[in-house]
Amino acid sequence: MEKAIEITGLTKNYGKHRGVKGISLQVEKGDIFGFLGPNGAGKSTTIRSILGLLHFGQGEIKILGMDSVKQQKEILSRTGYMPSEAMFYPTMKVRDVIRFAADIRRRDCKAEAEKICEVLELDTGKKIEELSLGNRKKVSIVCAMQHKPELLILDEPTSGLDPLMQEAFFKLILNYNSQGTTCFLSSHVLTEVKRYCKNAAIIREGEIIRADTVENLSRSNLRKVRVWEAGEERSFSYSGDMKELIRKLNETELSDVLIEEPSLDELFMHYYSESDAREDRKEEVL
Repeated sequence: MEKAIEITGLTKNYGKHRGVKGISLQVEKGDIFGFLGPNGAGKSTTIRSILGLLHFGQGEIKILGMDSVKQQKEILSRTGYMPSEAMFYPTMKVRDVIRFAADIRRRDCKAEAEKICEVLELDTGKKIEELSLGNRKKVSIVCAMQHKPELLILDEPTSGLDPLMQEAFFKLILNYNSQGTTCFLSSHVLTEVKRYCKNAAIIREGEIIRADTVENLSRSNLRKVRVWEAGEERSFSYSGDMKELIRKLNETELSDVLIEEPSLDELFMHYYSESDAREDRKEEVL
């Protein structure tokens, strides 16, 4: 299947500070792809490299079949980008900011912008400086979507939105996706990725540690174990042989035991944490 995004061996360093190292990733056209990782993991660095906003040291990036460096102008004309923190001229009115964004693209986006503003309940008569963080986020959403791009690249798009607006936002995403738009969505909100994304990659400390379908990423042989011993409760995670666990538990004076699957948050924290990563290598988990 044709790829919307192809990243091969992307490396970007910031001197002594960590950037990203050897990232390779593919996103198929028509996908809603989740890019998961904690703050500082390298999500924004990867996205800015994709868009040609950062010069990377090594690697190759193709967007919609085009070279991200040599054909950046054409790529940006067919892409909608929403940064994690958008900055606008504070004294401009919302409607003027939205029209300005459309004029830069030399497109008449008025009808589509009005539809999006209605869905998001955005007051276009206010000045940017009068808006809350959530409403400034809405302005950013309109600017990214109003020209009906082939590819949407969204960096932490729902931060600052209340739950109702988050739901409205994803209805917009699903609508555009049904018309063929590919969405690349960075997030650390695991539940929204599981609910809306088809495929995902997990980035930690500048490296992709796993890429798969969201369904497969949610599966694990990791288990939460709670035991009650001498009136005290103890909890731990276990990913080894279950027969060995049961044997060890039988050797202990327990009043009760509970073994269950971890929640989605706990599972991904297992991916993220350095201590768990060491256990992964030792026990060959996941």
